Amino acid sequence: MMSSKKLAQLCITFWVVALFCPSVHSQLQVGFYRNSCRRAESIVRGAVRDALRQDRGMAAGLVRLHFHDCFVRGCEGSVLLDSTASNKAEKDSPANNPSLRGFEIIDDAKARLEAECRGVVSCADILAFAARDSFDLSGGVGYDVPAGRRDGRVSLASETFSNLPPPTFNVDQLTQRFSDKGFTQSEMVTLSGAHTIGRSHCSSFTDRLYNFDGTNSQDPSLDSTYAASLKRSCPRDSTDPNLEVPMDPRTPTISDVNYYRDILVNRGLFTSDQTLLTSPATASEVRSNSRSPLGWKRKFAAAMVKMGRIQVLTGSTGEIRANCRVINS
Repeated sequence: MMSSKKLAQLCITFWVVALFCPSVHSQLQVGFYRNSCRRAESIVRGAVRDALRQDRGMAAGLVRLHFHDCFVRGCEGSVLLDSTASNKAEKDSPANNPSLRGFEIIDDAKARLEAECRGVVSCADILAFAARDSFDLSGGVGYDVPAGRRDGRVSLASETFSNLPPPTFNVDQLTQRFSDKGFTQSEMVTLSGAHTIGRSHCSSFTDRLYNFDGTNSQDPSLDSTYAASLKRSCPRDSTDPNLEVPMDPRTPTISDVNYYRDILVNRGLFTSDQTLLTSPATASEVRSNSRSPLGWKRKFAAAMVKMGRIQVLTGSTGEIRANCRVINS
């Protein structure tokens, strides 16, 4: 039996670890700002709602911002940092620029929060709240977001290439990239459904239209009628880098399962979309999601909560940025 002296020493040791170790002392929790900034989540939701009234397409941008933040260095707001004279930040990587958007909405939410609760709410948490609200307000479902993230101080464009899955990935590459972040293959298919909303620049998929696998021809897995429509929107010889098309032509601003239904008829926009039919396991997930609108929304919400926990900074690590675009001086 342990002596009372050893037991006391053990209790003191545990108390010290709990007090000073961020991984023990400061975990994410629902209602994190209940006492320090009671209206934090409603303030963010108000900023998102105002933005969507002006442009419903911004919902997709905010969901993608959170995703691109979490997959590089974890959910710590590094994607929001501006480049400096000596450093090219994540947002200016070809993986993010010019396609990533929604930064101004995060700036607006941050300004509103600073006016009410100065120095309290992190930019990383604002991103997580804004992504949730975007999904909910675009026809998805609401869900609780555990908070308490702190902001990182480093953002490197070079780190995007080895962390973000490009639209050219096949099913095995996607599975591995998501597995590297702790996701199952099923969760990968679920999160791919984020492509139900938003738009894409033509440059992300025109190889499928004009030069598939270097053959100077069209991707044979692409529905011919859909391909013809894409070619009209994205001419082969166009030099306009801003040409875009909706990722889900039928309901581009609504979070629904048309994304999966499009894949089943060979109308997935990206290689990384259509490739989900090339594996029996992922094809089964696509069919299941296509038949269960509410089921997919709930799975997506659960996967977003899980994603929001990737490599977070909590406790005394990181900082609470006063401006989401720059580190505190």
